[in-house]
Amino acid sequence: MLHQEIVAKGYRGHYQRVKMAIAPLRRGLPIDTPRERPPSPREVARWIITAPSRRSLHAAEALRRLFEHCPELQRTHGLVRQFAAMLESRDATPLSDWLDHLTASRLPALASLASALREDQAAVVQGITTPFNSGVNEGRITDLKLQKRLMAGRAGVPLLRHRVILMALLRRHHL
Repeated sequence: MLHQEIVAKGYRGHYQRVKMAIAPLRRGLPIDTPRERPPSPREVARWIITAPSRRSLHAAEALRRLFEHCPELQRTHGLVRQFAAMLESRDATPLSDWLDHLTASRLPALASLASALREDQAAVVQGITTPFNSGVNEGRITDLKLQKRLMAGRAGVPLLRHRVILMALLRRHHL
C-alpha cells in the first residue's frame, strides 16, 4: 500500500527497499539517522592522488575526516603529495630523502615500495626528469590484450592481427 502510494508520487524504487526501510517501525524501533557509507579504498586512493586544488569539496571534507581517524593515512597523503611535487617540477633531487621517509614511515607497504624503487632508482629518476613516457605503447598492449580476450578461441592469428591493425588505425584517426 505504501509502496503504491509513493510510486504514484514518482518513486521508482523496488518494493523490497520500502519494506526494509519501514521494518524498524513495525517492530517499534526508532528509525536510525541515515549514515554516510564509508568510502571504498579506491575512492580514498583517488582522493589522495588528486591534487588538492582539483578535489571536490565533498572529497576534501571526507578526506579531512579520515585523517582525523587515521594518522597513517595522513602521513601517506603527505608522502604522495611530495612525490607529486617531484613529478610536477621534474626534479628528482629530493628522491633519496623521500625514499628514506617512506622507509621510516613504519608502514610496511610504503617501506616495500621504497625498496622496490631503490632497486631501479636510475629509471625512477629518468621517469621523473624526462617528458617521455611509454603511454602509447601501454595503450597498444591494452588493445592487443582486449582483442585477444574478445576473440579467445574464436579466431586464429590472422583475424586477431587484422583487428589489432584496425584498432591502431582507428586510434590514429580519432586521437
